[in-house]
Amino acid sequence: MIQQLSKSKISLISSLSIKKFRHQHKLFVCEGHKIVSELLDSDLTVKYVIYNESLEIPSVSGLFEVCFTDEAGMKKISNLKTAPSVMAVAEIPENKLDIQSLKNKLTMCIDDIQDPGNLGTIIRICDWFGIENLICSENSVDLFNPKVIQATMGAFLRVKVFYSNLSEFIPEYQKITSNPCYGTFLEGENIYKTHLPESALFVLGNEGQGISEEVKALLNEKIYIPPYFKDGSHAESLNISTAAAVVCSEFRRNIL
Repeated sequence: MIQQLSKSKISLISSLSIKKFRHQHKLFVCEGHKIVSELLDSDLTVKYVIYNESLEIPSVSGLFEVCFTDEAGMKKISNLKTAPSVMAVAEIPENKLDIQSLKNKLTMCIDDIQDPGNLGTIIRICDWFGIENLICSENSVDLFNPKVIQATMGAFLRVKVFYSNLSEFIPEYQKITSNPCYGTFLEGENIYKTHLPESALFVLGNEGQGISEEVKALLNEKIYIPPYFKDGSHAESLNISTAAAVVCSEFRRNIL
């Protein structure tokens, strides 16, 4: 059954741009044909799919409501500058982290990442390089922030993102897996000259402050990405998502 989007649903969906209400309702928003299509093919529970009434609404089936609204209505519930033709609301999944499952895998940790675009891009990078699990510190930006979801371009459906106290998680990880733990710094061993194992954990830090002192003290190895110019005539540091791509590439290069 297709029905017009009600004022109460408009109010609900609009509120999901705020973390407090996402957690209260245990719902989040996806926007755009590509992400919504992938969402509908996933195992996540979809509550509503909303179409712009100016378009031909396709015949879709599922345990969710199909609604339509006009362009003004789409603008009210969209987080994008240009409202999409289709949106969806889904339940936030409850994933439980099993450290034992990380034993023979490459795992990324992020210490207090704040920018939604950076986190979304890093999730895409994890997806590209086959990193199935991403561990974020508790103060990191929320995965279900609309800007994060949009930046993942659907990769959040394939990469499991967990939030944890890294000062507690890393010692437990080391105890259970015996895998080495690397940190990315502005000094340390040149990543291009380092033998990187297939199974490990590596940590990237906050955009401005890097890895916290508490987390730094728990890491076995320091690695860094050297600049091309050695005379100091270069940027102070790399963007965190750019650094993530380089580190992932170097870890995977040895096994391709």
